[in-house]
Amino acid sequence: MSKDKIIIYTDGGALKNPGPGGYGAVIAYQGHHKEIRGGFRLTTNNRMELMACIQALKALKTYKDGVVLYCDSKYVVDAINKGWVFNWCSHGWIKSDRQPAKNIDLWKVLLELINDRVEFKWVKGHAGIKGNERCDAIVREESAKLDLPPDIVYENTN
Repeated sequence: MSKDKIIIYTDGGALKNPGPGGYGAVIAYQGHHKEIRGGFRLTTNNRMELMACIQALKALKTYKDGVVLYCDSKYVVDAINKGWVFNWCSHGWIKSDRQPAKNIDLWKVLLELINDRVEFKWVKGHAGIKGNERCDAIVREESAKLDLPPDIVYENTN
């Protein structure tokens, strides 16, 4: 791995799922660190996992040196690395079981942000990995806020 690659850790979660939720990301590049955070009053774990990836990638000015994004969500990492999301997209957002894909609004945004320089890697959650543990703490902090905005797409479709 190039020392110039951007390293990102992400996490997302929702209390009671669905419930109040938060997302967090830690971005590290050439000795600099930045945290990304946010939340919604009613959302899901999977939506927050996706939102963490989206907001982290949106925060980058460039990907020229490549990005390694560590995520503890098999839903996100497998959908990208195993090509599921690309199949859903090419089949009108219908999965192989003929059911509609979920979180299409967020998948569409994430697909616009990723390219061949973004590598997704799964990391075990709650395993003492510093970047992942920090993201988990951010998620808990954000989820506990009382003044969270609505996740409009989720609230309007559920």
